[in-house]
Amino acid sequence: MRMVILFLVSLLFVGTTSNVSAGKKNNVKIKTEMLEWDEVNLLLPKYSKFTVKDVITGKEFRVQRRAGSRHADVQPLTKEDTAIMKGIYDGTWSWKRRAIIVLHEDKKIAASMHGMPHGAGALKNNFPGHFCIHFYGSTTHRRNFMDLSHKLMILKAAGKLDAQLQKANPYELISALIAGFKEDDETIIDDVGLQDLKWAKVLKKVDNVAITNMPQLPDEDLVGKLTLAVPIEVDWQMQGGRWQKYRGEIQLVRYTPFDSWKIDVEKFRNENFSE
Repeated sequence: MRMVILFLVSLLFVGTTSNVSAGKKNNVKIKTEMLEWDEVNLLLPKYSKFTVKDVITGKEFRVQRRAGSRHADVQPLTKEDTAIMKGIYDGTWSWKRRAIIVLHEDKKIAASMHGMPHGAGALKNNFPGHFCIHFYGSTTHRRNFMDLSHKLMILKAAGKLDAQLQKANPYELISALIAGFKEDDETIIDDVGLQDLKWAKVLKKVDNVAITNMPQLPDEDLVGKLTLAVPIEVDWQMQGGRWQKYRGEIQLVRYTPFDSWKIDVEKFRNENFSE
C-alpha cells in the first residue's frame, strides 16, 4: 500500500513539473528583432498577411503585402483595419514615418511605416492605394540607401535608437534632429538634445523641413574637441504652406572627448520658433 501511495505522489509531482515548465515556456517574451530586408523579403512574400503594431499607441491592425522589391508595399486587410491605421495618424493621412513592430507567427520585427495612400490598391478596404513598410536595409524607389527617417524609426522600434545616437558624430546628430522635427517625433529630439524641453507646440507648427546646406569637417578635425559650431541652412515648411529659412549655426557640446555629443536645442528653438 505504501508503494502505491509513493507511486501516485511521484506522478503528481511529474505532472506539476511539466505544467510549470510549459507555463514558463508560454510566458517567454519574444524579443523584437531588427532583421535585414533581404531576410524579411523571403519571410513575408507577396500576398502574405501579418499584423502591424504602432510603437507609440500600441494599436494593431492587419495588412497584406501586395508588391515591392526594395521595401514592402502593403494594404490594410479590411475597412476596420483602415480605420485603426487612420486613427494612429489622428484621422489624417500623412507621409510622416512611425516606428512599428511587424508581428508574424513567432517573430516580432522592427520596422517603419508612413501613412499616405498612394499608387494602386486591390482590396475593398476604404484605403485608396497602398502604403510602404521599411525594414533595416530596405530603400525607397528613388535612392539606393536607407531613408534616414525610416532608419531612425526602425532603430526606435528595436530599442536601439539611444545607443545609435550616443555614438553618432555631430553631423549625424544634427541630421537626426531635423528628422525628428520632420517626423513629429519628440523621442528623437530628446535623445539628441542637451536640454529637456517640451516640443508639442513647436511640432504642431511644422509640416516639413529639410537641410539645404551643412558643411562638414573631416573626422580628424573633430578629435579632442569639446564644443562645435556647425554652419547650417534649413528650409521649414510651416502649417498653412508658409516657408521660412534658417541660416545660422547649431551648437554642440560634450564634456570629455569620450562622451556623446549633444545639441543646444534651446538655442536652436529660440532662433527658429517664436512662441
